[in-house]
Amino acid sequence: MTQTQAPATGGQFLTSVVAAGALISDAAMKTGVIVKFSQNALIGVAAFILAIWWTVKAGAATGQKPSVSVIWERFPKFVLGFIVASAVFSFLLPNDLVNGTRGALGELRTWWFAMAFVCIGLETRFVELAAMDQGRPALAFIGAQAFNVFWTLLLAYLLFGGVLFPVPDIK
Repeated sequence: MTQTQAPATGGQFLTSVVAAGALISDAAMKTGVIVKFSQNALIGVAAFILAIWWTVKAGAATGQKPSVSVIWERFPKFVLGFIVASAVFSFLLPNDLVNGTRGALGELRTWWFAMAFVCIGLETRFVELAAMDQGRPALAFIGAQAFNVFWTLLLAYLLFGGVLFPVPDIK
């Protein structure tokens, strides 16, 4: 991978991480890619924890015990799609087929990603979010972001700080 090439997966945010790292050095670019991939992997963990937390919280308010079906209902299914797609493209499909689909799938990914964020923007009303339920949804979002940043930094420290593994030579 050269400084101008981005890995095939990871979306627009990965591309910006690669570009920002490449401005500093090749090692910074490679480190940024690994950290961003680690952060993407933690999205599923955070979504699962939030699904359980909200289910337990709602059950406490109504006096009902949280059930697996309620957790499943609240769990964002895109996480499963991410895991399945990653496994299929990593372990089941031949490399030449994966390489042949990169361009088309990259275009689709870019368009779907852009449309998703436009739709989220059209639906989001920050004033209503802050006023809803005494601002709890807004606080949940801020808390989830803090959780994500904390664990991403911890994972980066464990991976690159020589704590779990020798310090990688990414020069």
